[in-house]
Amino acid sequence: MPSRTDTPANRAAVRALALALGLAALVCAGSASARAQPPTTDEIARALETVKADPNLAPLRTIRMLRWKDSTTPRRSGLPPWLTWILGLFQWFDQTARVLVWGVALALAAFLVIYIARAIRDRPARRADGHIFVAPIFVRDLDIRPESLPDDIGAAARRLWDRSERRAALALLYRGLLSRLVHLHEIPIRDSTTEADCLVLAAGHLAPAKSEYAARLIREWQRAVYGQEDIQTSTVYGLCDGFAPALDRAPLLATANPGSDA
Repeated sequence: MPSRTDTPANRAAVRALALALGLAALVCAGSASARAQPPTTDEIARALETVKADPNLAPLRTIRMLRWKDSTTPRRSGLPPWLTWILGLFQWFDQTARVLVWGVALALAAFLVIYIARAIRDRPARRADGHIFVAPIFVRDLDIRPESLPDDIGAAARRLWDRSERRAALALLYRGLLSRLVHLHEIPIRDSTTEADCLVLAAGHLAPAKSEYAARLIREWQRAVYGQEDIQTSTVYGLCDGFAPALDRAPLLATANPGSDA
């Protein structure tokens, strides 16, 4: 086991001392001739080269050490800039893939909810006898969808009549009648049902007062459209004012009363 004094620094000192003693001996041995002739320039240069050649006496020393590599230091690659940009774009897509997947899933869920809501809203109504009733959209080229009609059909028809739009007023009343019979009272009217068929169906499904109003409206419609007859304003006003009481759905309290005209 080497002693503590046997260190690189001590060894260098010993070598330097030995070299100095050797030079002193040379100087002493040749002192006589040295007094007569000084050392030449070549001898001095060789002595200096000998001293510099010793690694322990050199003014600079190269020492290799191990260090941890910094991961944040950017790497320089030989790829062109456009290819580096494309690679960065794909890396961004990879990082945001989860957000895109969740966005698509939410959009599909929203579409599914809307589809189910429309399917429930537009599904055929089932009548009391168990048969499925499919409401038509048009009856003999007349649009009877509730969304195509005003909320207060009687008042709207009266305004049309006052503006001398008499055929439009009667057509609105007749369309409203068909729409109420189909969508509120669930009377099985088809797209090919005629006015005579409506009279029969209304008489078989409505209370007498409501059926009488429907028959009166249909007769005035036939007189004006097919007979080209003039209808009295008072008659039209009576049809307009009596539309909602006769055809709109009665309140629940009124339907529960045995004496009400359901």
